Amino acid sequence: MIKALVAIDEKRGMANEHGIPWQGKIPTDNKYYHDSISTGTLIMGYGMYVEVSKPYPGGTNYVATNSDEPLREGFAAVKDARKFLQEATDDVWNLGGPGLIASTLDLIDELYITQLEGDFNCTKFLPEYEQDFEKVSESEPVTENDITYRFTVWHRK
Repeated sequence: MIKALVAIDEKRGMANEHGIPWQGKIPTDNKYYHDSISTGTLIMGYGMYVEVSKPYPGGTNYVATNSDEPLREGFAAVKDARKFLQEATDDVWNLGGPGLIASTLDLIDELYITQLEGDFNCTKFLPEYEQDFEKVSESEPVTENDITYRFTVWHRK
């Protein structure tokens, strides 16, 4: 099963040229994120790889990249993310960023979306997804550092 885990604002914004605008401001979401991806295989885009300081624990961290440069210890390169996901036999968490999610959205079975209230002036977005997925759960709102959000889970129709 292919799962994606993302946080978006009301305009489906995921990030801007400086990164994730709410990074470090919503600790409950950070815990949810780390707890969710603690099992299974992980794949991330090269931009996300650059931003993380070390591999996530619990399994191999794959990086979708066309570069032939060696990656840091604990990371493995994947030249064709679509093929990798199509051939996966274990659960795989697609961690994004926006480009990787957009290019593989049709392969994703479940979306775990932290839905933030408000517009964070993002320049990178999650593609339209509601026509292909149905919401199966939604948490009560959580507010931290004046940011209100909900955890939602969407399954492919």
